[in-house]
Amino acid sequence: MSDERPEKPLPELRASDADRDRVVERLRDAVAEGRLDMEEFEERLDAAYKSRTYAELEPLTRDLPAPAGAGAAAPFSPAAGPAGADSAWPARIGGSGTSATAVAVMSGFQRKGNWTVPARFNAVAFWGGGELDLREANFAEREVVITCVAIMGGIQITVPPGVEVDVRGVGVMGAFDQSDGTGPRQPGAPRVVVTGFAFWGGVEVKVKAPKSRKGLDGGGPSLRKEL
Repeated sequence: MSDERPEKPLPELRASDADRDRVVERLRDAVAEGRLDMEEFEERLDAAYKSRTYAELEPLTRDLPAPAGAGAAAPFSPAAGPAGADSAWPARIGGSGTSATAVAVMSGFQRKGNWTVPARFNAVAFWGGGELDLREANFAEREVVITCVAIMGGIQITVPPGVEVDVRGVGVMGAFDQSDGTGPRQPGAPRVVVTGFAFWGGVEVKVKAPKSRKGLDGGGPSLRKEL
């Protein structure tokens, strides 16, 4: 009798971060196309980040059409690139902004996870702080403008590699700081213009690669005003 063990069927194999990210990209496309509502999207997003095997990932996109030119198993194809690769950018551009303004007065605001950056976004921090994380965001247009006003406060903007960043803000006893270079712009990636005014405060732009998240938003400070 042979001691050889049968090969594991594909559904039992462990899923990688790239596999989970590809499923999340398909879910985002489905929301943009109106195939899923936000409640369904949030439930499936949470399940995707908690999944350990292909068998757990497969049902999340079973009722969604495969991407153009791909088969039903496209999310698990070794040839497919990870989320955030050049080919993923067109699917992340377009749609309506989640909100246009975030204000922190002696408090804080936070925007992170899956949200859509509008063509024009205003951020104000007065004796407070704010965080705008664009690493997992979609973009309403190819170029978005973020206007920051930081008065005795600070605003941090985090963008993924490959995005072009143009910092134009003015600081008076304050600063607009782009601490890391974005590297070469990826084809199809958006352009983010950061402008505004800082007085005894600062606006910092950082570049970090995306990371897997369990939910849309890890929660924010106690007071948050968004219009």
